[in-house]
Amino acid sequence: MNKKSNPSNKEKRQKRKEEQHRIKLAMQVVDCANSLNDPLESFPVFQRFSKNGIDATLYVKRVTHLDKDVKDWIYDLTKRNMKENYESCSWGWNDKKKYEELMDESAWYLVSQLTNGKLLGFSHFRFDLDEGIEVLYCYELQLEPEVQRKGLGKFMMQILELVAFTNTMKKVVLTVLKNNEHSIFFKNINYVVDETSPMDCDEEEYPYEILSKANKRLITTA
Repeated sequence: MNKKSNPSNKEKRQKRKEEQHRIKLAMQVVDCANSLNDPLESFPVFQRFSKNGIDATLYVKRVTHLDKDVKDWIYDLTKRNMKENYESCSWGWNDKKKYEELMDESAWYLVSQLTNGKLLGFSHFRFDLDEGIEVLYCYELQLEPEVQRKGLGKFMMQILELVAFTNTMKKVVLTVLKNNEHSIFFKNINYVVDETSPMDCDEEEYPYEILSKANKRLITTA
């Protein structure tokens, strides 16, 4: 007699194949986004911010296309804004590791500056897979102190969402430190705790949480 195959094993194999296919398609979406020359090119209205005494221009470039003085400013601003928060939690601050993260070849940058060239703020983001889902991951949103709380940060996040969702990313994801008082900004613009965010327990408390905003268009049409 021929041995019958176990239906449950067959179902598992089928589910595994379907998951592999889904991830392959998701990776194709990510690769397509990463192949863009300028994700902001089609949206000229979002290339300028004029509000609350700020008249700024904005652009998006790969880290490999940034001038050295812009790269130096990116690292300096991050250190000025975040070093104390890092050192106040279990993460700690490491100059070398942070610089390598900021300058990783997969990084994209949204940069805002005055019309005279003075740099105001930036967002470091990447198109990537997160838990097998295609996302725009916002690694940093940093502004010079004098332009904080004037709407520029919110405008820059709107740009990231526009770039993410027009390129079929499932969501925008970011990690925030719980000891950073500015982190409430993201919840105020409707970011919620992501399902992948670790939960504190008796054995361990996490210094960070993961927030996200879903692509409602994809959810609606799914």
